[in-house]
Amino acid sequence: MPIDVSEKGMRRLARLVPSAFPRKQRSPVQRLRRMTVFSLTLGLVLAWVGPLSALGDPDGQPRPPLVVAAAVLGLVGFTVLYMRIVRAAVAGTSARGEIVASAVVAVVLMLTLDGHPWSWGLLGPAWASGAALLLSRSATVAVTVVATAVSLFLAPPRVDPGPGLAEVFLVPHPDDVFPALGVYLGVAAAAPWANRFQLWFWRMVRAAEEGKEARARLAVTEERLRFSRDLHDLVGHSLSAIAVKSEVAVRLSGTDATRAAEEMDEVRVLARQTLKEIRAAVRGYRTVDLAAELRAMTAVLEASGIRCTLETPPEAMPEGTATLLAWVVREGTTNVLRHSSATVCRITIVVREGGVVLEMTNDGVNGLDGRGGTGLVGLSERVAATGGTVTAGPGCPGEFRLRATVPLEGES
Repeated sequence: MPIDVSEKGMRRLARLVPSAFPRKQRSPVQRLRRMTVFSLTLGLVLAWVGPLSALGDPDGQPRPPLVVAAAVLGLVGFTVLYMRIVRAAVAGTSARGEIVASAVVAVVLMLTLDGHPWSWGLLGPAWASGAALLLSRSATVAVTVVATAVSLFLAPPRVDPGPGLAEVFLVPHPDDVFPALGVYLGVAAAAPWANRFQLWFWRMVRAAEEGKEARARLAVTEERLRFSRDLHDLVGHSLSAIAVKSEVAVRLSGTDATRAAEEMDEVRVLARQTLKEIRAAVRGYRTVDLAAELRAMTAVLEASGIRCTLETPPEAMPEGTATLLAWVVREGTTNVLRHSSATVCRITIVVREGGVVLEMTNDGVNGLDGRGGTGLVGLSERVAATGGTVTAGPGCPGEFRLRATVPLEGES
């Protein structure tokens, strides 16, 4: 039996084989959060690189295994505490206990293990770069100065080069002490502020994202208030009039049947008029402006880091068709945001042969399947009720395409 080795055949084959490493979808903000946590581990680089280079004695003899094990265990404890500080800073919580505990670990390691500024002395700047994430600017200056001073006191510069890697981190000549010390002071001063800048950038992005969500919630709330206000204005007066006339008819029913019948006729007219007004209000509420929806969805996509291009016909379309296409755009945008990792999205609307064709194409197919969400089923039923069709699936390699064909006369 021949095997289809074409691109389409390979996609079908890949759907039969489950992915060994399923990819978890993350929003741009979530990815930025992970990158922020990763970049804030600068202090851990300082905490490990220096001490690992000084595991040998100045005379080139290796340290006892027990000392090495204790040093590595201390570094592991410092790493755990440091990462707890970083996660607390990113989450916006407190970690004072971790700051104090990591300072104690760093001091104990520098006290018990012989070293110089470029070995165990780097624990001080490493601790300061983590503590600065949860402190004010003035406190950051204070802990940077104190940590640097303590590190230089417990691990002073040495002018005694040893063999191997130690020669790189020791000062080979007395004249080189001050230049090396200047570089060390520069690193100790820059590390905490580099971390603070990265954390500030993350907080700005998070604040912008929270502001966007708040604006969306506010827009929904305002729309609900608008509709409730309109409904009250339409129905409140009419229902009050119906209630009053009904009471009058009840009072007159025993004494003046003719007058009571006239009042009930007026009640019937008011009730029909109110029903007509309610239907008009609901119909207007359910009608979606296609142009406004396209602008809103384009803004949402671009705010999520997805470059969006839009092509629409110059002529206006019937209200029902435009509303239906607006629902297609909304559902397609939801699928792009929830079920893809797209960077580019194209929206095209073309009028042809008495119908309208809308295509949404994005380059964010996950794997080779590219199926959208379950909302497409309901959308297909909505479009099919007007005589249109909806198709969704992979287009060109790596692309997902949503295509809706709606007849111009198919207004709901």
